[in-house]
Amino acid sequence: MSKAEKTKQFIIEKTASLFNTKGYISTTLSDITEVTGLTKGSIYGNFENKDEVALEVYKYNARLLKQNMSRSFSEEFPTAIDKLQAFVSFYRKNWQPVFINGGCPLMNAATEADDTFPDLKNQVKKSFEEWMIKISEVITQGQKAEELNEIADAKEYASLFVMLVEGGILLSKTTGEEKFLNQALDRILNIINNELIKHPS
Repeated sequence: MSKAEKTKQFIIEKTASLFNTKGYISTTLSDITEVTGLTKGSIYGNFENKDEVALEVYKYNARLLKQNMSRSFSEEFPTAIDKLQAFVSFYRKNWQPVFINGGCPLMNAATEADDTFPDLKNQVKKSFEEWMIKISEVITQGQKAEELNEIADAKEYASLFVMLVEGGILLSKTTGEEKFLNQALDRILNIINNELIKHPS
């Protein structure tokens, strides 16, 4: 890494929690200089404007979430059922650090990603699409392995799981009560066990 690349990465990492907690629109250049200890000139020497910082920070936050969540879909969990259950377990185990750092970066950015910030909106859309595709692929693999119900619509269940997780996070984050996320995760497990898993006739 060159000195410029290191400085850019430093700014992104130092402001990751700030943007996710305060918001991509509400975070000011003064907030960025305060948390990094750098001058405005240093910030603008590495980024064209605040929006570019915000966009790169979102990509960083989304990438971290993706990397952490991807472990649930790895070879560590051999079957599709194991992978889906690990996905649920990931959110059940990690809700506290997620909330401390401002909540789900995808959901937070989605609430701000309107037509006034189209680049952010496109990145959030891409993140959600990648997430749903990954879950859909796991379900399809389970169907091919005859673990899961072959008539189930993989894409429909994938989008339902994302909706339940994000809705649970939203209510728990807003109310400060973990039970709403747990209810959503319990519902996903119920769907996996009663609608997706193939049971002997």
